[in-house]
Amino acid sequence: MASNGQSVLARLPAIRAAAADLRELLLADIVMIGEIPSPTFSEADRVSFILERFADCGLQNPSSDEVGNGFGLIPGSVGDHTIVVAANADTIVEDPEDQTVEIEADRIEGPFVGDNSVGLAALTVLPTLLERLGITLRANLLLMTAARMLNRGNLEGLKFYLGNASAPPVAGLYVEGVQLGRLNHACLGTLRGEIICRLPDDFEWAQHGKSGTILPMSDIVLMLSQIPLPQRPRTHLVTGMIRGGISCQNIARETRLGFEVRSESSQILDDVGARLREITGLVASRSGVSVRLDLFTRREPGGIEDTHPLVRGTRSVLEALDLKPMMYLTTSPMSAFFERGIPALTLGITRGSRSPEIDEIREYVDTAPMATGLAQLAGTLMIMDEARNHENS
Repeated sequence: MASNGQSVLARLPAIRAAAADLRELLLADIVMIGEIPSPTFSEADRVSFILERFADCGLQNPSSDEVGNGFGLIPGSVGDHTIVVAANADTIVEDPEDQTVEIEADRIEGPFVGDNSVGLAALTVLPTLLERLGITLRANLLLMTAARMLNRGNLEGLKFYLGNASAPPVAGLYVEGVQLGRLNHACLGTLRGEIICRLPDDFEWAQHGKSGTILPMSDIVLMLSQIPLPQRPRTHLVTGMIRGGISCQNIARETRLGFEVRSESSQILDDVGARLREITGLVASRSGVSVRLDLFTRREPGGIEDTHPLVRGTRSVLEALDLKPMMYLTTSPMSAFFERGIPALTLGITRGSRSPEIDEIREYVDTAPMATGLAQLAGTLMIMDEARNHENS
């Protein structure tokens, strides 16, 4: 594989130049994709547009499945195995007030363009890039717009495909909009959910001193902060959202807390989950309000070693493109591949960040690095293809 890997690295400057020539096409697709609302479980319009783009690229019979995933196939020269390249079609916002995506001099701004309009647009442009360069992989290349992935979707789209594929893929590549240079090959396990405090139906509104649901939730937050979490295995508890009440003079009928537990240990996830049940039960009995724990996501930790041929080969691609590989544990959807024993990586296409307003859903992404991001994507797929060929030789 070493000599073949060197041949891939030698082609990267030409690949990046060809990707730069596709800039206008890529930006147009980012705008079109980003302006189509696509909340989890309602991705059909966005997936339909991407299937149209696959057809424009000459892919035969782009199609969708029962859960709303979209697929486009680039047949390989041999075609005895398949590599999957996937990006999530959904966004975490159900009804953004402004879906407009704006192109500025050196960046694009819009609602969650980095998660994941850029990743999806990379998939729509990839067939044209490979065709212009005359690159044909030995493996079939399946491009997938994955539905029902975020929040309560719990990776349903990708899991459905992997559980029903007639021939499981030999490798997976998950594409995120940001950050360029990330090279994720292992995932933290996650436990995600909500705690809901709600007033009972027989609540006595006229009784003096009743405080509603915010104070009981504050007790829960305090108890969460006191859960002992180890540094090894690495474990974190993220409280990402709290919402309750309508005004300062009205008793809050309901308060919600969104959280995520992340850990390298499946056992620790179990232990923290048990502690969450204890806390919510205790506060419910003390306060007299209804307290419900809703755990809607569970992902197991997993990954491949940093010495794996796919990691080493992809790292060489990034370094050849003057990128410093960022190798860190993530909560990427590639965990669905690991659950099936399929090696996978996650890459980013460009650099970007959230807009400065703290509650703003709009993101911006830089346009200049995108050619490098596409070149990295193509180079990594060639490395994956060569690695499989080496295994079979």
